[in-house]
Amino acid sequence: MTAKRQIRIALAGNPNSGKTSIFNALTGSHQYVGNWPGVTVEKKEGGLTYQGHDVLLVDLPGTYTLTAYSLDEKVARDFLVNEQPDGVVAVVDASNLERNLYLVAQLLELGLRVVIALNMVDVARGRGMMLDAPKLAQALGVRVVATNGVKGEGVEELKQAAHDLGRSGPAKPLHLPYGHDLESAIEQVSTLLRERGCTPDVPLRWLAVKLLEGDEAEKGRCAGVTGLAELLARLRQALERHFGYDIETAIVEQRYGFLNGVVRECMKRRPDLAGRLSMSDGVDAVVTNRWLGVPVFLLVMWLVFQLVFAVGTPLASLLGKAFHLLGLAVAAGLAALHAPAWLGSFVSDGLIDGIGSVLVFVPNIVILFLVISLLEDSGYMARAAFVMDRFMHLLGLHGKSFIPMIVGFGCNVPAIMATRTLESRKDRILTILVNPLMSCSARLPIYILFTGAFFSRQRGLVVFSLYLLGIVLAVLTARVFKWLFFKTENAPLIMELPPYHRPLLRATLQHVWDRTWMFVRKAGTVIAAAVTVIWLLGNLPWGVPYASAGSLLGRIGALIAPLLAPAGFGYWWTGAALLAGVVAKEIVVGTMGTVFGVHADGLAGVLHQYFTPLSAYSFMVMCLIYIPCISTVAAIRRETNWRWASLAVGYTLVLGWAVSTGVYQLGRLMS
Repeated sequence: MTAKRQIRIALAGNPNSGKTSIFNALTGSHQYVGNWPGVTVEKKEGGLTYQGHDVLLVDLPGTYTLTAYSLDEKVARDFLVNEQPDGVVAVVDASNLERNLYLVAQLLELGLRVVIALNMVDVARGRGMMLDAPKLAQALGVRVVATNGVKGEGVEELKQAAHDLGRSGPAKPLHLPYGHDLESAIEQVSTLLRERGCTPDVPLRWLAVKLLEGDEAEKGRCAGVTGLAELLARLRQALERHFGYDIETAIVEQRYGFLNGVVRECMKRRPDLAGRLSMSDGVDAVVTNRWLGVPVFLLVMWLVFQLVFAVGTPLASLLGKAFHLLGLAVAAGLAALHAPAWLGSFVSDGLIDGIGSVLVFVPNIVILFLVISLLEDSGYMARAAFVMDRFMHLLGLHGKSFIPMIVGFGCNVPAIMATRTLESRKDRILTILVNPLMSCSARLPIYILFTGAFFSRQRGLVVFSLYLLGIVLAVLTARVFKWLFFKTENAPLIMELPPYHRPLLRATLQHVWDRTWMFVRKAGTVIAAAVTVIWLLGNLPWGVPYASAGSLLGRIGALIAPLLAPAGFGYWWTGAALLAGVVAKEIVVGTMGTVFGVHADGLAGVLHQYFTPLSAYSFMVMCLIYIPCISTVAAIRRETNWRWASLAVGYTLVLGWAVSTGVYQLGRLMS
C-alpha cells in the first residue's frame, strides 16, 4: 500500500457482534468466524482500494470496554487509544443494542471518528425490536449503516462510510453527562492536569474519567504530576462515601443510564412478540440445563466420533489402497529403470509408506473438523463452556478455560494462544499447562490405526473414551497445579451465549479446508523430513538389515524399550516411534509405516503380532498424554516462559508413563 494515501480503519466491537464477518465482507478475506468470545486474539489486517485510496482495515479482538482485563482486550485497547487510527468501524449487534453501544460511547468520548455498522438487524427484528437508525445516528452524532455481514448487505455503503471517515477532519469528543458529583470530580482532575502542564495525546476529560476509574493503563500518562495522587485519593474516598460503592461502578451506571435513554428513543418493541421465547431460549432450556447440560454435551461428542468413523473409515480405506498401488507402481518403475536398491527402498518404504500411512486418515480428520466447525459456528460450543463452568470451578479451572480446551481438539497451538481471552494470569497458565492433554487431530491417525486393528466394532466408543480421559486428566492436573502454584479463588464466569444460527456454508468449508491443508502441508514437509531421517537411521550403519534392531534406529529404540515394557509395548520400534512423535504426533504412525515398509492397511496386520487389545489401548493412552509436540512446547514457551514449558514436558512424560502402565497392569490383574 502507498503510505501517503493509506487510510487506516479499525474494526472494533463486542464478541459475537459479527465483526469478523464484516471484516471478511469488506476485504474479501477468509478469516474464520467462530461463535464464541475470543476467536480473534490478535489484530488482523486486510486491505481494499476505494475511490483511488488504499484502506487498511485492522480487525481487533472483541472487547466490551476500553478498560482491558485480558490480553486480547489489551490488544484492542492499546491500538484504539495509543495508535489512534484514522477512523473506527464500530460493529454493533442490533439485538443487544444497549450493551454494544457501551464500547461505542467510550470510543466517542475518546474523540475517535466512528461509524456504526448496525449488524444483525434481522435477528433484532425477529425478536420484535424495531430500530430507527436515523434517530440513533442523530442521538450519537455518528453515521449508522445497517449491515448483514453474512449476506454482505450494506457492505458498499460501509466502505463509503469508512473511506469518508479517513478523509474527514478531527471529531469532537462526546461529552457524556455523569451527574453533578462525578462532573465536579472530573473537572477538578482536568483542571489540575491542565494547570500542571500535562498535555496527553488523548482528550483531557477522557483521561480524567479513566484516572477516577482507577485504570492502571492510564496512570503513566501524567506520572509525576504534583498533587495528582492526593487529589484522586481524596475524590475517590468522598465519591465512594456518597454513592456507597466503588467509583468505577458509578461511572459505568452513568454511561448505561445515558445509553438507556438513547435506546428508548430509537427502538420500539412489537407488543405481539413481547414475552415470546426465541428458538435459542427453547433449546437452551435443555442444553444449558443444570442436570441435562453435561450429559447432552457428552452425547454430542460421542455422536461426533461415531460419525467420524462411520463416514471416514470407508474413504480412508480407499485412500489406503490408492497409496498401496502408488507404492507398487513406483517400485516397479524404479526397478525398470535399474535404479539402485536403496533409492527404491527410500521412495517406497520411506516416503510413500511413511507419509501415506498418515495421509490415509485425511477423510476422518476432514469430518472431525467439519463437525466441530459446525458446532462452533452454530453457537453450541459457547453453551458447552457454560454448562461445564461449575465442574471446571470444582477442579480449579475457570469456565472460560473450557473454550481453549475444546479448540485443542483441533490443534494445541492455537488453543494455547486462545488462553489470551482469560483475564487472570493464573487461569491462563493453568489452562496452558493442561491443554496438551487435549487430543489434537494429530493424534487421531494413531487412534484410527489401533482401534481399526483391535476395536473395530467399538471404534467410536474407544476414541471417545480417550478424548474424555484427556479432559478428566486435564482438570485433575489443573487441580493439583492450582494447589501447588496458585491458591487464589477463581473469578466467576461471565460470557455471552449468542443466539443459535445456521452456519454459513462457505465460511465453514473454508475453515475445514484451511485446517485440512495445514495437516496435509505438515505431511509434505515436517513428516517427510522426519520419515527421511527415520529411513536413514534404519539403514545405518550400512550393511545392516533395514530397520532392524542392529540399525541406529533400533539401537536408539532399544534404549527406551525397557522403560516401556511395564506398559505392555517394550519394543525398540515403539520406542523409536514415540521419540519421533515428539516432532509431530502423526509421525508415530509414519515411523511404523517406514519401519515395516507397509501402508496403513498393512500396518493393522503387523500390529497383531506385537499388541493385544489391552496393550494397544495402553499405547494410545501413552500417545494421548506424553510429551507435547515441539510446536506446542514452543507455543507454551512463547506464551509463558521456559520454566512452565519445561514443566509441561516433564509432567506429561511422567504422567503418560504412569497412566499407560497403570492401565496395562490393572487390565492384566482384572483379566
